[in-house]
Amino acid sequence: MPPILTLTTDFGLQDHFVAAMKGVVLTIAPTAQIIDITHQITPFDINEAAFTLAEAWRYFPKKTVHVVVVDPGVGSTRRPILAQAGGQSFIAPDNGVLSLIYEQEPKTKVRHITAGKYMRDEVSQTFHGRDIFAPAAAHLAKGTAVASFGKLIEDPVKLPGIRPHRSGRRAWSGTILKIDRFGNLITNFSRTEFPTLTSMKFSLTAGLEQIIWLRSSYAEAPFGEPFAIWGSSGYLEVSLNQGNAAKQLGVGVGAPAELELIG
Repeated sequence: MPPILTLTTDFGLQDHFVAAMKGVVLTIAPTAQIIDITHQITPFDINEAAFTLAEAWRYFPKKTVHVVVVDPGVGSTRRPILAQAGGQSFIAPDNGVLSLIYEQEPKTKVRHITAGKYMRDEVSQTFHGRDIFAPAAAHLAKGTAVASFGKLIEDPVKLPGIRPHRSGRRAWSGTILKIDRFGNLITNFSRTEFPTLTSMKFSLTAGLEQIIWLRSSYAEAPFGEPFAIWGSSGYLEVSLNQGNAAKQLGVGVGAPAELELIG
């Protein structure tokens, strides 16, 4: 089976960036099968990239190499890293974009990529996706030993706001991690952390809207009425039946979400 390598970026598809990365990969590992997870991450949004990767990686076979380039700190002192978790590998900037991988797989091992021979000869200050991450991933997919890339580190960056924090005795402050193409607002309130929500009264505030209904399906809700639903990712979402919740509520990625349990 040819090696599988995935790409997740905020590059979009208008420019040459994605094609350049793929060209670098195929030059080094010509048999690699490259899968695009997405290149439509909101520019610079590390939280959204962390969520997207966390929801996709587990469905790939063992030994898959995932490359994530959402990198507002490119050219700075932030480290390029290689993480190993769940039998797969992740190559990314050390800016917290792998935070949910660390939570899902507590035994994740992380290395600082320092071996120059697995990078392009000329490394630009603005395109590490092409010059560091893509070649390193290609060499890894081709079978290069993991230890060759650099030493293990114990202090990878973890995003402080990736999980909700308690703001009151029965209240939590969270955020909107992602808006999908249907306009559903995906919060960071996880079903595993709030398993009793289905049987309790609650108030979920997003934008200026206060949501008090938890529906089991989209069709169950009246048209035009925002409601909460447990999405397929296991996170609480704000939705509309055949409507766009993000547009109706005027809420974007990174906006606050407040959850209060009433009884």
